[in-house]
Amino acid sequence: MQTGCRKCLTKFFIIPQRYVLSIMGFFAILNAYTMRVSLSIAITEMVQRHKSDFYDPDACSVFDIHNSTSPHTVSDELYPWTSKQQGIILSAFYWGYVLTHIPGGVIAEKFGGKHVLGLGILSTSIFTLLTPFVIYITEGNWVWFVVLRVLEGFGEGTTFPALNAILSKWVPLSERSKLGTLVYAGSQIGTVLANSISGALIHSTRTWASVFYFFGCMGCLWTLLWTLLCYSDPESHPFISTEEKDYLKKQMAGISKDNRKIPWTAILTSVPIWALVAAQIGHDWGFFAMVTDLPIYLKEVLHFNVKQNGFLSSIPYIVMWIVSLVTAYICDMLITKKCMSISFARKFFSTFGMYLLNLIY
Repeated sequence: MQTGCRKCLTKFFIIPQRYVLSIMGFFAILNAYTMRVSLSIAITEMVQRHKSDFYDPDACSVFDIHNSTSPHTVSDELYPWTSKQQGIILSAFYWGYVLTHIPGGVIAEKFGGKHVLGLGILSTSIFTLLTPFVIYITEGNWVWFVVLRVLEGFGEGTTFPALNAILSKWVPLSERSKLGTLVYAGSQIGTVLANSISGALIHSTRTWASVFYFFGCMGCLWTLLWTLLCYSDPESHPFISTEEKDYLKKQMAGISKDNRKIPWTAILTSVPIWALVAAQIGHDWGFFAMVTDLPIYLKEVLHFNVKQNGFLSSIPYIVMWIVSLVTAYICDMLITKKCMSISFARKFFSTFGMYLLNLIY
């Protein structure tokens, strides 16, 4: 009976399971980023305006206050948070986020990434749904909001480590550029959707709370689908085809699956590791500064309304996504044609991207 059900399910899934997992991984990161980034737009409509806080002699003049900086939310949903408090609120997510990276990766390697990733996204979704309730019940106490954002960061900090652990067991080396680009493009698409949908939602519903309800529900829906469709490795998957399982075994034959002791000393004293850390810090500094502060700049300095703000804030990430797809294809082509080694190709494209980003800034 079990074998018969397995055969039926295998026939039902025409798409190879590694592609299903990659698509779901894409939506995992997409959901993670929508819940992370949406606050950057929402907070522009959560705060009471104070001339002393927002006066800037270099800001654009406001010709039509109704169409630009007037809040689209009702007045009793606006709170007297200062610019400093807003900065703390926006950064609080990352305080929790960095703390669960390493534990999340270790747990995912030991017990499988499926449930680590699923629980991480689910917890973030629940805290996102609770955001309006916490703000309303505390009457806009920004400290409680900070606590909630830290907890969201705790949950979402496991996303990339768990996903990396899963992909290492599912994606052959020859497909990692393409499928890796697909999965991690979720960060750009998620940022695009977070900005554009948040602006449109607030504009149409006239309440910032709709943003948290919408993206929180989307995260819960993803968790349900992830639990039903995806597994930590091909061996534990109940309806992967025999052909795909054999293919993955052959392609991954040279990759060790032993749970060896983590060489922390070697890692912490490795020059290449610290070079990667420095490169990632450089990337994240520019990326998250733009994610966090661009919507506030567009509202307070350029005086765009929330709908315009959401659209304009999403444009850089649309371009980023397109470029990532094109460069991934070029990178794989150069490796396949043996124009570049895998190592050199990774270094070249990473370095080129970093220098280009710094040049633009």
